[in-house]
Amino acid sequence: MRLATAAAAAVTTVIGAGAAAVAAGRYAGGVALRPSPQVPFPGDARLTVHATGDDTVTLTRSLASLRPGTYGLSGPGCHAIVGPVVEHAPHPADTVVRRLERITHGTLPPGTRVRITPQVYAGNPRDAFGLTCADVDIPGELGPLPAWFLPGVRDTWVITVHGIGTTREHPMVVMPFLHRHRLPVLGLAYRNDAGAPQTPDRLHHLGDSEWRDLDAAIRYAVRYGARDVVLHGWSAGATMALRAAARSGMRDRVRGLVLDSPVLDRHATVRALAAARHVPRALLPLAVRAAEGHTGLPVDRPGDAVDPDTLTVPTLLFHGPDDTLAPWAASRALAARRPDLVTLHPVPHAPHAAMWNAAPAVYEEALRRFLTPLM
Repeated sequence: MRLATAAAAAVTTVIGAGAAAVAAGRYAGGVALRPSPQVPFPGDARLTVHATGDDTVTLTRSLASLRPGTYGLSGPGCHAIVGPVVEHAPHPADTVVRRLERITHGTLPPGTRVRITPQVYAGNPRDAFGLTCADVDIPGELGPLPAWFLPGVRDTWVITVHGIGTTREHPMVVMPFLHRHRLPVLGLAYRNDAGAPQTPDRLHHLGDSEWRDLDAAIRYAVRYGARDVVLHGWSAGATMALRAAARSGMRDRVRGLVLDSPVLDRHATVRALAAARHVPRALLPLAVRAAEGHTGLPVDRPGDAVDPDTLTVPTLLFHGPDDTLAPWAASRALAARRPDLVTLHPVPHAPHAAMWNAAPAVYEEALRRFLTPLM
């Protein structure tokens, strides 16, 4: 009897431990994959505003505040655009002075806690740039998908798609450039975005299911006059673009891909997201395991989110070695596997999905050279 009781207790303990592990994994995976522009990325740092002038802002000195280029500055009830570091401005040793391009809304009094982000602009292309912009609804499999349409005279359209942790405001950084080159633009919001249909789990699947919303956008573009399309994606949005180009029933209309910081090693990305969102280190393997069920990531192919052999169109790939969310090595491997189609444009000193931010003029020149033969 004692042996039976002890065995039963042991089984109960094992079952309880197993259930606890499953619950912990679901929690950790959910934290990693729940879309939230308010939750920081790896490498994001909270900074303090120390002072503002007519055209400068003084911030806490850190690797983030020292990054070259143009970024958004986001805090509670405020948003601003900051440019490069002002090298010779007087300031305390523990601070950095950057050019203040514009305060979009709110104020930046001393003591304000802010985050420097690659999402530079807020609002919509009409308010941010004065560009003609229509709000449209794209019929998707889960319901209407909100999008911005910026008209142009060419019959090649560019469809922009943001990544996890940002919104369709992020791709606005390239919209003035695309408008100058007379390219129609469709700026897509997809499942689980604000105003878009929600999935039952409300989690990002790192492109595994979201690509079907991009497929719907391709169909919409063709229906309304596009001869073909170029897909321009950031982060998991770049993974969506790769999947749509391989799987869409309209893939013959995809003329080219522009990929910014694509998520190609999803194990590494899930671990980085979970760690950045303060999941305990001991739960990180459980987070990855739980995410496998959501994203369809094969256990035996952690570094191969997209099959390079399915690539059939010219591809411009922006990425850099300082990305701590989507490993740069995976992009180098993709370019090495498909040198016939992939042009890798390395961008040093740029965090995840901030390749434009680090060097806008260089980014746009590479984009111009890539798009010109596709127009």
